[in-house]
Amino acid sequence: METHDFGSRPATAAADMMTNHIETVCARYKDRIGSYDVVNETVLPEDGSLAQTALSQAIGGTETLVDLAFHTARRAAPGVELVYNDYMSWEPGNEAHRKGVLKLLEGFRKRGTPVDALGVQSHLIAPVPSAAHQREWRRFIDEVVGMGYGLVITEFDVRDRTLPADVALRDRVVAETTRAYCDMMFSYAQLRDVLAWGLVDTFSWLQGFEPRSDGEVARGCLYDVEYKAKAVHTALADAFAAAPARG
Repeated sequence: METHDFGSRPATAAADMMTNHIETVCARYKDRIGSYDVVNETVLPEDGSLAQTALSQAIGGTETLVDLAFHTARRAAPGVELVYNDYMSWEPGNEAHRKGVLKLLEGFRKRGTPVDALGVQSHLIAPVPSAAHQREWRRFIDEVVGMGYGLVITEFDVRDRTLPADVALRDRVVAETTRAYCDMMFSYAQLRDVLAWGLVDTFSWLQGFEPRSDGEVARGCLYDVEYKAKAVHTALADAFAAAPARG
């Protein structure tokens, strides 16, 4: 993309490229996919601004690009849930990221961009954050649903990199983090789906992307390296059981 020649009419060429891609994907999976992450991680966590790419620069700006993506997806896949997905989270240090996501979501509503839900990646960091940070997170989610958006947990797992090596302790803290987070998120009727970002520790992205300094296997998924359910599995199941019923 960085070296692609968009020609003498770059905005038209970029729009054609994006439109063709989305229409092709939606046609291929017609009637088989009920929810698309149409746009992923376009808000920069450092300052909440929108990311710039070769494609967005060619088309005339990031807002123009993402709006086109959602409008195209709506036409190509009517009746399918369209999601903006990002990794803002409830730990300290995410304030600018959350603010940028809210600004983007507000812009979608003002411009009539067809976005149905916010995808909340939920790569949690154990242990549970302070009560103050939990309140900040709830205020953020309140603002999101207050704009009429649905919620989707899209990439659930728990990062245990800062916890001691002791397996029993790690599993307990990971489970506690999961239950506290899910109890809060499941209290929103707008949340209707939860997707795990991998199920077995052996294949977790955390092993390579964020390895533990002590060399121990990260234990952030529902099943361990022997495919046995862990305490986090029980915590998630209990959170589902305790969640208010959906209509």
